[in-house]
Amino acid sequence: MAYDLTGKIKLIQEPQTFKSGFTKREMVVTVEDGKYPQDISLEFVQDKIALLDGLQPGQEVTVTFDIRGREYNGRYFNNLQGWRVTTDEASSAPPPDYDDYQSQGMPASQAGDPGYSDEDIPF
Repeated sequence: MAYDLTGKIKLIQEPQTFKSGFTKREMVVTVEDGKYPQDISLEFVQDKIALLDGLQPGQEVTVTFDIRGREYNGRYFNNLQGWRVTTDEASSAPPPDYDDYQSQGMPASQAGDPGYSDEDIPF
């Protein structure tokens, strides 16, 4: 079962490679949860560590993860294992300006000039 959380990146650790060849990388995301923000640690393993490349502390992200549990010497441990990261920058970007359309060489009909006058409208 997959879960999502949205928050700001607080920390991205360097990758760790173990003797067995297993590689992991951890990221901490601060989630606003009522009065007290929560710092949630997530780990990315093997090929999923590349998902953290290019991300920076302070960025708003949504992380999709699975909960993994295991027993070791009579004690039980849980891990949050991330497998998708999406940045929320695209949704927060301002819409393009009219001048941007003109500078991109858009046809006049798409750049704001509809190609007809008020006299062409039937009402």
